[in-house]
Amino acid sequence: MQKLLIAVDSLSTWFGKACAWSVVALTGLISWEVFSRYVLNDPHAWVLDAQIMLYGLLFMTAGAYTLAKNGHVRGDVLYGFFKPRTQASIDLTLYIIFFLPGIVALTWAGWTFANESLAIREQTFNADPIPVYPFKFVVPVAGAFLLLQGIVEIIRCVICIQTGEWPKREEDVEEVDVDKLKEMVHVKDADIEALDSLVTKKGGQ
Repeated sequence: MQKLLIAVDSLSTWFGKACAWSVVALTGLISWEVFSRYVLNDPHAWVLDAQIMLYGLLFMTAGAYTLAKNGHVRGDVLYGFFKPRTQASIDLTLYIIFFLPGIVALTWAGWTFANESLAIREQTFNADPIPVYPFKFVVPVAGAFLLLQGIVEIIRCVICIQTGEWPKREEDVEEVDVDKLKEMVHVKDADIEALDSLVTKKGGQ
């Protein structure tokens, strides 16, 4: 089960990181449009719509990644003092009452919304229209990833209620392991103490 949970975490992480490259495209597009508008005096009406779509892509697809990293905002003034079983019970209740109905509705409605847009080949309303329907499929896709990750979080809650401990998550950004770093560079505690004493003496002078 733990391998399955980590596998879904990895999928959500990959999806989020892949879509995060839209930041590069968004930055490049804005920079090019600023140059084109103010230096070349050649603005493009479609660029603003493209910027909104890229930002929407980034915003929507970050949901599953953030949930996989347990990074969503939580009012944990009291939550942090509870035992893991109590935390898991609260999370499980909230996932069932609020999360599942909301995300299922988002995914279902998003799929219908996107297909209706595809049927009419929807475009933006400006002097230089661009297609909207490919972007609208981001809604159900992002919803499906978020729903899958949510199901994994529900399983984690059930496991925590049974065992009293939260299952481990996939590590994304690891903190520096000082002991391992010492081994890699062949530094001993005595060497650090000697260096610290030397810095202290020079600082006193």
